[in-house]
Amino acid sequence: MRPPARKPGASRGSDGPGGRLQVAFSIPVRVYYQDTDAGGVVFHARYLNFLERARTEWLRHIGYGVGELVQRDGLLFIVREAHMSYLRPAVLEDLLTVTATIAHLGYAHFTLEQLVLRGEQELVRGSIDLACITADGFRPARVPAHLRGALETSMGWTVTREEGA
Repeated sequence: MRPPARKPGASRGSDGPGGRLQVAFSIPVRVYYQDTDAGGVVFHARYLNFLERARTEWLRHIGYGVGELVQRDGLLFIVREAHMSYLRPAVLEDLLTVTATIAHLGYAHFTLEQLVLRGEQELVRGSIDLACITADGFRPARVPAHLRGALETSMGWTVTREEGA
């Protein structure tokens, strides 16, 4: 049985005005030659790298660098599932914006909705489910309360008592 978890609501990662996700974090990403195929179009798997970069920078921005999580808490986040929708191509030298927002925050995993944008144009939409595991044995672990609180704060959510975070 799945534990109760935060789900998107009016201000929790849901679509905002015009159907656009309310963004918790974003970074700029320039498309380099190494990101493209022979036609100068971004290779589909490179978008996963862009999304990973945004997630990693978001965690660092809220005070939880990946290396620090391992050293301080003995935890890692691994990709459990990834779903991608490729809507339009990015090309060589495009300046993109890659976003991250929480769609679901469970006890031992969370799901991020991520976008790749060129200006206001949505190119890729990804849903990435991350599992929290121990660094020493790769066993499932709870997302620590202090990290849950930081994630919720970064989304503008209020932490409630009954959710135990």
